[in-house]
Amino acid sequence: MEKTMGLARKYQICVSETPYYHIVSRCVRRAFLCGNDHASGRTFEHRRQWVVERMKFLAKLFSIDICAYAVMSNHFHIVLKINNNADWSDKRVLMTWAGLFDLPGPCESYIRGEHLSKPQLDFVIQKADIYRKRLRSISWFMKCLNEYIARRANIEDGCTGHFWESRFKSQALLDERALLTCMAYVDLNPIRAAMCKTPEQSDYTSIQERIKDQNTRLISFGNVENGLPFSLSGYLDLVDYSGRAVLETKRGYIPENLPPILDRLNLEPGTWLEELKGFKSVGFSAVGTVDQLKQFCKKVGKKFAAAHRLKPVLE
Repeated sequence: MEKTMGLARKYQICVSETPYYHIVSRCVRRAFLCGNDHASGRTFEHRRQWVVERMKFLAKLFSIDICAYAVMSNHFHIVLKINNNADWSDKRVLMTWAGLFDLPGPCESYIRGEHLSKPQLDFVIQKADIYRKRLRSISWFMKCLNEYIARRANIEDGCTGHFWESRFKSQALLDERALLTCMAYVDLNPIRAAMCKTPEQSDYTSIQERIKDQNTRLISFGNVENGLPFSLSGYLDLVDYSGRAVLETKRGYIPENLPPILDRLNLEPGTWLEELKGFKSVGFSAVGTVDQLKQFCKKVGKKFAAAHRLKPVLE
């Protein structure tokens, strides 16, 4: 992993190196603004569903897929994949952006097929280029997610002010192993917090959604175009196996079995558990092997400082 040192967001995300990113956003002061408020006796559990519904709505508009998520009482995790939208027509871009924000007059006229002057058409093309970039931007995705939830919660509470910490945290996942480790870490969050016993009981998580909903809009597993590079059944076995391990740093766990996916990915059980145990959700801007981290740091223009790394698969 690569330690984050206040690096600007645009330098933490480098799509040429990896399309996969782990995002963490926390409630202000880490208060339980999406859970049970012991001070007032009120419950805000329903807001966790708000987050799930909003992120899935945004995933339909943005050129971004959701790989995994877990919405907790005072924070949430999302693993995202950034897709290429260079082939989106200007009209598609403008119509998509109109699902989020009002369009300038010339852009609306362009969508309706009305005649535009040369300066107006140049303006429309320029705006479409801007919106196209935004529609594959994690920063814009998170802006549209967090601002919506904050406004809705403040209206419900009859108050104003910050709901989320000012910045979300971002980690680049530099290979399949880092992606798999992070997804399992995210899906096991409720179990490790002793909120439930099994993945199928893990409310507001991607793993529960995948188990219960065969028509889920999450990115697909297996041999499909742009899908995740492993099978759903193998991933479920791996998460179940990992969740059975008792970790001294976590309260929750479930009971022990060796899943076949470990052999398929050449992952030694003890090494896998050490990596999952050592996985940090904050404080590191990238996850991968030493060579991958050095390459990533070179691309984003920062110094390499290896605090924790994933071992190469064949090491």
